[in-house]
Amino acid sequence: MRKLFTVVLAAMALAVVAAVGPSAVAASASGPVSSQDSSRQTATVSVLHGVPGVTVDVYAGGKKVLSNFTPGSLSGPLQLPGGSHEIKIFKAGADPAGTPLISKSVTVSGGSNDTITAHLSQSGSPMITAFVNDTSAVPSGQARLTVRHIAAAPAVDIRANGKTVVTDLSNPDQAKVQVPAGTVSAEVLKAGTGNVVAGPANVSIGAGTNTIVYAWGSAQQNNLALAVQTIKT
Repeated sequence: MRKLFTVVLAAMALAVVAAVGPSAVAASASGPVSSQDSSRQTATVSVLHGVPGVTVDVYAGGKKVLSNFTPGSLSGPLQLPGGSHEIKIFKAGADPAGTPLISKSVTVSGGSNDTITAHLSQSGSPMITAFVNDTSAVPSGQARLTVRHIAAAPAVDIRANGKTVVTDLSNPDQAKVQVPAGTVSAEVLKAGTGNVVAGPANVSIGAGTNTIVYAWGSAQQNNLALAVQTIKT
């Protein structure tokens, strides 16, 4: 099962709203999380294909888990045992005994919710980054918004309701914040320039969810796009 969610680039500004303010935003590098006895449980793992121009097969621990996976696709959740998994990504139909396009050992914790992303570095090299999705509870009527920059593109600023609230979000970092559910008018700007690259756009978010927006693709190749993942908290 897979879903393809694409929205206009301005949806990236979901990460913050003016009502919250810049002090509420936490930007951090991504990475796996470990826990004691993680191998006794399974992790809920989604896979996002953010490398333009190539359809792939995805292997975890030597087993094919996704076939003919197209750019921009987000897989339905897979169940992987907690622990370390060698993730290998091949061009679709390629011999898995050969050299993968990308590979990386990724650790997931039993009971966690994770997204493994295949994407481009800021300079345009293929890479894999694993993110742990925050599923902790939010108060009634609230939502969690997360933006992940996994595109071959410079850093960006986020402006919500006319106010700049996030600056210099770089690949492969993320920013997240708790916000009231509802609709926000948002814009994305090239960092430090004031130049709007998308928006404004009005975007609705649901209560009790973590809405995760991924910016992927390549600015140089003019194929920047977004994928959106929604997880219940």
